[in-house]
Amino acid sequence: GGSQIWSGQVIEMELSSQLIIKTRIMTTPQHLSAHFKGVYFGPNWTLSNLKDTLSDVNYLEATQQVDDFNTIAKLVYHIHYFVRVAIPVLKGEELKGDDKESFDVPEITSEKQWQDMLSTYYSEAQEMIDLIESLPEEKMNEAFWDARYKTYFYNLNGTIEHTHYHLG
Repeated sequence: GGSQIWSGQVIEMELSSQLIIKTRIMTTPQHLSAHFKGVYFGPNWTLSNLKDTLSDVNYLEATQQVDDFNTIAKLVYHIHYFVRVAIPVLKGEELKGDDKESFDVPEITSEKQWQDMLSTYYSEAQEMIDLIESLPEEKMNEAFWDARYKTYFYNLNGTIEHTHYHLG
């Protein structure tokens, strides 16, 4: 017992003749990708994710204005706005976006529009998951397009935290 066998990115540790523990060694981008996937699609430690939370919300509920609070649709748009801005940067393209636009949800007047919006967001979220996972470790401390936006890690982790915050 006690031997380590390296097999790709999997460590097997034999603690006794009956027990073998396997654990996957993950890079920071792989961890961030898994957490991003968890906040959009589950599972995660908070037991709360965007897709499950919105699964039974119809367009009338999503667009219902209550006092001066944001509608569900506006918050979903706001959450996802930062994903849409980040995807091109993860592809090596220019950062284009303005925080002031992050609440500019288009008018939703039908269930089809609401479901199409969610479907598009889930598809883009999966694209972001894949892009994050494919990043090299050394990219995490590089500037996210420009030094004033801090690092890739700061922005990707912040996007996850921001989504959890609004799900709360």
